[in-house]
Amino acid sequence: MAAGGFGRYTNAVRKGSYRWLRVAGAALLLLSSLPIEVRALSTAQQVLAQIRHSTPNLERGAEVFTGCAACHGSDGGGTRDGLVPRLAGQHASVLQKQLVDYRYDRRWDPRMQAVVDQHSLSPEAIADVTAYISQLDRDVGIGTGDGSLLQRGAAAYLRSCRACHGRAAQGDAARAMPRLAGQHYEYLRRQIYDAVDGRRPNFPPSHIRLLARLDRDDIAGLADYLSRLGGSPEASAPQALKTTQEP
Repeated sequence: MAAGGFGRYTNAVRKGSYRWLRVAGAALLLLSSLPIEVRALSTAQQVLAQIRHSTPNLERGAEVFTGCAACHGSDGGGTRDGLVPRLAGQHASVLQKQLVDYRYDRRWDPRMQAVVDQHSLSPEAIADVTAYISQLDRDVGIGTGDGSLLQRGAAAYLRSCRACHGRAAQGDAARAMPRLAGQHYEYLRRQIYDAVDGRRPNFPPSHIRLLARLDRDDIAGLADYLSRLGGSPEASAPQALKTTQEP
């Protein structure tokens, strides 16, 4: 190659390199200008995808769960006062989403955020422990309400919740739709208020608007009704549902 041609070639390479650097720099600048919430959400989605592509190991999951049992109990039943939720039998996909949300500030609870940060659970460990929890026996003692508003709660469920959560509030693992049946009354009641009051940022706005239509008695009745459900479509429903079912 002639000297002049080689010079023109190297200049073109330099120009191309500079152009690539400018593009890369602009991309990095754009990324850094995105809100922290947007970047965290993207990272959370990547982590969740890793978890769901992992093959769970129940033995390892049982080992990880020993750290959870200190609060949730060895049976995953939580506490009847609702301060600690029942985890046993919840869909793994739901538990995975909640743990990731705690890690990336999409759900708030000082205890859970500390656990997720302190132990820095890997995606594989989250897959293991959630699979283990999901197969725990759901026949545990549940805290319920006083039963005075069951009829009202059943009507509220049929009207506002059954379409997504299922006839018996069994949820849907494929859609990461939570199982609500058999959860502690006080826990359910508190979560509804937290969502409406803006303390559950991982709730979709459409869901919050739906819950906001419920009055105090609706919420109390709904939480009580759900706490008494068995959680499978074949399970017999409380009398409140039987008397309000569509013909």
